Amino acid sequence: MEQFALVLLTGLSGAGKSHALQNFEDIGYFCIDNLPPGLLVKFVELCRQAEGKTRRAAVVCDLRGREFFADMSETVDALRRMELRLELLFLEASDEVMIHRYKETRRRHPLAPSGSVLDGIQLERSLLAELRGKADRVIDTSDFSLGDMREEIRTLYGQGSAEAQMSVSVTSFGFKYGMPPDVDMVADVRFLPNPFYEAELKPLTGLDAPVREFVLGNPLTEAFLERYIELLHFLLPHYRREGKQHLALAVGCTGGQHRSVALAEHIGRDLREIGCFVTVKHREIRARM
Repeated sequence: MEQFALVLLTGLSGAGKSHALQNFEDIGYFCIDNLPPGLLVKFVELCRQAEGKTRRAAVVCDLRGREFFADMSETVDALRRMELRLELLFLEASDEVMIHRYKETRRRHPLAPSGSVLDGIQLERSLLAELRGKADRVIDTSDFSLGDMREEIRTLYGQGSAEAQMSVSVTSFGFKYGMPPDVDMVADVRFLPNPFYEAELKPLTGLDAPVREFVLGNPLTEAFLERYIELLHFLLPHYRREGKQHLALAVGCTGGQHRSVALAEHIGRDLREIGCFVTVKHREIRARM
């Protein structure tokens, strides 16, 4: 029987643990927020007695538990002695970003209810230093959007097994606004006929059926997609064998509204059909919503 897997989330208040937990739930984990550490061992025992009904869980334990949190380090050591796959995930962010987040939400820091937010953050860092040192993975969320958090969790944990499935992100964009950073492959589709010059299609996007039919129904698009998708089908297993778990693709046209959007959606559907975990994003459409 597959070992029970537990992701234990902890870290700084305001670093995004609640958003991360929501994304764990979206990919099929049984999730609990703010569980006292003293109950963790009992929780694991109950899950293991469930005869495989609960195979993966994600639990947040942090300083909101106050006095209950004091034994967290010892609890982690006890869990590591049990027969389970445990990962301690620690989330953090820079002081400047954390202060900005607290100001935006107008929340009080749990360790500085009537004082300086910075004092609370620095005290929390010191209290969590030992636990951070035990972490299997530390993620700095300083530059993360909600979408970035979702993609990070799905990329790292949404695959069942690293060998069985590869994570792929497909981003449409407009070259006139600059290329997206941190992509592995860029497809320039500005050579395709442009719906922008069709009066009835100009106000639409590649998410709309008329534009999709205009772009994908063109013989030149069909020829391009046949070759491009064949290339991806060839590359993916080789990337996977080399240990690459995530591939970032980008598809660009002039404005990022029509051709690149339609093609990104089509490529995403094809890759899902061959077993990849795929996220599709449209940078220029999102930016103008």
